[in-house]
Amino acid sequence: MKNKNKTVWSNRFGKTNSKNFQRIGASINVDKRLYNEDIQASIVHTQMLTKKKIIPRNDGIRIIKGLKKIKTEIDKNKFKFKEKFEDIHQNIEKRLFQIVGDSAGYLHTARSRNDQVVTDFKIWVKKASLDINETINLLIKSLLKKASRNIDTVMPGFTHLKNAQPISFAHYLLAYIEMLYRDKKRFKNNISLIDECPLGSAALAGTSFNIDRNYTAKKLGFRKPTGNSIDSVSDRDFAIDFLSASATCAMHLSRLAEDFIIFNSEAFSFIEFTDKVLTGSSIMPQKKNPDPAELIRGRTAINYGNLNSMLTIMKGLPISYYKDLQDDKELVFDSFDTLKDSLSMSIELIDNLNTKKNNMRNMAQKGYTTATDFADYLAQKKNLPFRKGYAISSKLVNYAERKKIRLDQLSMKEINKFIKNTEINIPKIFDVVNSMNSKTSYGGTSTKNIKKMIKKYKSYLN
Repeated sequence: MKNKNKTVWSNRFGKTNSKNFQRIGASINVDKRLYNEDIQASIVHTQMLTKKKIIPRNDGIRIIKGLKKIKTEIDKNKFKFKEKFEDIHQNIEKRLFQIVGDSAGYLHTARSRNDQVVTDFKIWVKKASLDINETINLLIKSLLKKASRNIDTVMPGFTHLKNAQPISFAHYLLAYIEMLYRDKKRFKNNISLIDECPLGSAALAGTSFNIDRNYTAKKLGFRKPTGNSIDSVSDRDFAIDFLSASATCAMHLSRLAEDFIIFNSEAFSFIEFTDKVLTGSSIMPQKKNPDPAELIRGRTAINYGNLNSMLTIMKGLPISYYKDLQDDKELVFDSFDTLKDSLSMSIELIDNLNTKKNNMRNMAQKGYTTATDFADYLAQKKNLPFRKGYAISSKLVNYAERKKIRLDQLSMKEINKFIKNTEINIPKIFDVVNSMNSKTSYGGTSTKNIKKMIKKYKSYLN
């Protein structure tokens, strides 16, 4: 075939691009990942052109057969991607010419690479969003399984990393399930917003051919075609939304990882991991380090950076398509891969985590974590204004602290120094398990609530 080694737009130019620009300007090493989506969209586009009698039926049939053959070649690693053809679109088109000859020239009728790439990209992001949500579901299942085994495991809840009030370890884990459900909603929302097909917008103005964009949109799994051809080729909101959802989800995983790193330290010793998710030291033979948790925490920066990069690319672009947008796919692909790995590592951490229940309970008894329970008791049973009960409880804590004893080690005589003529069940009021189970308000840490919430979360997964 004549000029088979030239780009499709080379006829306009007297000289070829410099080797350096060809290398920098080519995107094939990144966007070859879109080959499935590109071939899918090209087949549907060809079917539409044939249906509308814009191209001869026999040529349409040959094009579709050729595209399917190319897909098989790529699937079997028998396709040679060439940097000189810039991107996935031209690489496929050049090979199609080799397979079906001049019939391949009909394929690009009524479309541009501008609407072609954004269509491919949207299809990929829809699939990626579903993939991420499926992996989030797996993490939620792991958290629910671990929570179900630790409903009665009492630990200190923290504010400012200081012992605050006794909570269930299961309740702590369920907090992250709430975060993950919000993450799922963000990805689902992006799928909804993305559900408009750009194909047929051409370069930016639409086309004079009598195409059927509703047919194309439906066949490609979109709800409807996009409404403005200029916006269609310049829109990357869907990429930003995906990157934003990924960054937020990565942040949640980073917080979980940070908690695990702290809880696994000798200073806390709340949890331990099996050797499957630990590494050693090159100099200290005793060390067992939670490296996966640290990687999850560290790689959140990649998700943040990709979002910031995409926003920066978009902020100064005049409306329509520009070469700046070539870098959008690498940012999204990288964020997807990074988040998928972080989710997978999080699942492994949960599955290989064991609780040290005695250590958790002992820590929950430190720091006067049941002081609020005493203030609540005075407000509920003695009809004192809460602030007065709070003041009495504060004085009681100061007294116990000076004596270096816990609140449950005080005598009734000592308590009556602060509130006269009061008889209380000291072991019950100041017991950390009783404190945990007394929080029966909706969303509270009582075991009764937790069992209901675990059942509820499980029903969401069915």
